[in-house]
Amino acid sequence: MDIFEKCRAYTAAKEAIESGIYPYFIPLNENEGTEVIFQGKRLIMIGSNNYLGLSTHPKVREAAINAVKRFGTSCTGSRFLNGTLALHEQLETELAEWVGKEAALVFSTGMQTNLGAISSLVGRDDVVILDKEDHASIVDGARLGFGKIERFRHNDLEHLERVLRSIPESSGKLLVVDGLFSMEGDLAPLPEMSKLAKKYNARLMVDDAHGMGVMGDGRGTAHHFGVTGDVDLIMSTFSKSFASLGGFIAGDEDTIHYIKHTARALIFSASIPPANAAAALAALHVMKEEPELSRRVRSIADRMRKGYTELGFNIGNSITPVIPIIIGSDELTFATWKMLFDNGVFVNPVISPAVSPGRQLLRTSYMATHTEEQMDQVLEIFAKVGKTVGLL
Repeated sequence: MDIFEKCRAYTAAKEAIESGIYPYFIPLNENEGTEVIFQGKRLIMIGSNNYLGLSTHPKVREAAINAVKRFGTSCTGSRFLNGTLALHEQLETELAEWVGKEAALVFSTGMQTNLGAISSLVGRDDVVILDKEDHASIVDGARLGFGKIERFRHNDLEHLERVLRSIPESSGKLLVVDGLFSMEGDLAPLPEMSKLAKKYNARLMVDDAHGMGVMGDGRGTAHHFGVTGDVDLIMSTFSKSFASLGGFIAGDEDTIHYIKHTARALIFSASIPPANAAAALAALHVMKEEPELSRRVRSIADRMRKGYTELGFNIGNSITPVIPIIIGSDELTFATWKMLFDNGVFVNPVISPAVSPGRQLLRTSYMATHTEEQMDQVLEIFAKVGKTVGLL
């Protein structure tokens, strides 16, 4: 059998393209943060993870440009060999301080951070415990390890305890959860989870890709709940609030040192380029200097949740700048996306397996740099489209 036969048989995306409702890989001509240009048409962007709006911040742009001038465009090697700059180590030191840990380690992407950290820690006699709504990079990191994977229902503490209780005491245990869940915008109950982790001698790792810069005055979900000392590892990415590309994990000195010398995703991958490291560092400095950005994005999210709820949309359990518009079917999700796009609003349609069947949704997300006028326009367009497609 030809291994490429599955490629020829896959026609779903081509059919969507031909029908004019294909919502992915849209080539933007310009990206100004809260607005983008597609084929000469301006759209309000509410589908970005640029939560603090720092991708266009003058200090972040300048830092990236200056790094290219000083260091060039690439480190041309892995962190393990020739690819470590003093800039990387400065970034790691400041990140560790920011999230309240002894040490941090920078990877080339957020996904590689999870792949490298989780797979290096979870050995043959170990068990990794995952929330069923955990991000794909967490799941893939667990699969790369040689240990056993156990999963519990989303944010279900009783089910989590049953799973933890069923694991032999002789096994090493790593509980990994998102701090802020990226599709529906709810938070993991970290205070209760940290107590269960201690009770059953498990270590707790939090992926705070979407919470960093947003929750806890920018320091993340663990800080928001006041449990930084009870969370063993804090991971985040640079491709969201940090307005760059890369990722990091922070924890105690010994654990980070071990990951640094055993994570294949770090050792066998080229290091984060100078411009990206400098941009992430500059973004971190802006977070410290302008804490109002974190408060501003949460205030905008509060306003939009209120607006969507008053219109009659189902927004689930969101309490963050990620606000889902839950629709429940593939066809209606794509039709609503298309009409919003044509009316000047850029959102992200999300269907199974990214969400459970019956939870298909439009993922909306907000930036500290959105204006009141833009938010008014978005709500007006959603009201118009929602009535047209029968959601309201």
